[in-house]
Amino acid sequence: MKKLAVIVFFSLLSAGSSGQQLPLYSQYLYNRFLINPAVAGSDGFTSYNITAREQWVGYSGAPRTFSFSGQTRLMKKSYVLRESRSRQIFRPKYDGRVGLGGYVFSDRNGLIQRNGFSASYSYHMWLQSSTQLSMGLAFTGYHFKVNEKELIFEDPDEPWLTNELIRGIFVPDAAFGVYVLNPRYSIGFSTDQLFGAALKIGDAAYRNFRMDRHYYLFGTYSIEAGAYTEIQPSLLLMMSEQVRPQFDLGVTYILNQSFWAGLTYRTSGAMIVNFGLKYDNLFFGYAFDYTLQEIQRVTYGTHEITLALKFGDSARKYRWLDRY
Repeated sequence: MKKLAVIVFFSLLSAGSSGQQLPLYSQYLYNRFLINPAVAGSDGFTSYNITAREQWVGYSGAPRTFSFSGQTRLMKKSYVLRESRSRQIFRPKYDGRVGLGGYVFSDRNGLIQRNGFSASYSYHMWLQSSTQLSMGLAFTGYHFKVNEKELIFEDPDEPWLTNELIRGIFVPDAAFGVYVLNPRYSIGFSTDQLFGAALKIGDAAYRNFRMDRHYYLFGTYSIEAGAYTEIQPSLLLMMSEQVRPQFDLGVTYILNQSFWAGLTYRTSGAMIVNFGLKYDNLFFGYAFDYTLQEIQRVTYGTHEITLALKFGDSARKYRWLDRY
């Protein structure tokens, strides 16, 4: 049993790149900030988002993820600059180009537990009167450890139970993103884990631990289907340095910007059904993943719930309303 536990543990450390390293979600496109720091403040709203995901419900050791995020934009504000007794000049204190955001998360995957955070800075500029280009940079960090509660040994005096390996390490890193937003379409590209866990603070036993860079490319396009309805096709590409590309191909029906329902096919082997509702400033979203693999026979699927609050009237949303 001891040898088996050791083998399993070091397999997770050295071969983690072949599996799920970063938290996985099914409602990326409803909170794009989780995968692209350039999104922070891009729509002019101040928003807070909570996401809870239970993957493969009923299967022991399956991934479980929780996240809380917030983002805002520093809108235009003015102050009075006095140059003479008879003249006053108003100049903007903020030019409305800067966005800020952050999130914290907890991700459990088998024996592995990761708790982390991200702090983002974004800068927005106008390519045309209705097209915005954003760039963002994020400082990230997380604590990586083995969940000792999941380790089982025949010998109660097993030294691994007190080994510093289970104390974990802190890993600082960074992420970068580019985002183009238009009333009709959006395109985003980002990369996470830029340094691949090159710097590790903690026990030297983790010296062989590394993370692969992860890449995300997404796009959406809105098609008017009526006075109050839209059809929105979407594409999301996810890949890392050692994992083959995975695509999410989806389509969403949107009614009056207050109700949406969508269907997505994930090429790794899953069908995702999602819907959402908006009431005043409150948003609710739910997604169900049906896995097209053998593991579906012993699980109750994957469930994901999202709650969001958005503040700021709709006049802040795009530049042609001149509120940035």
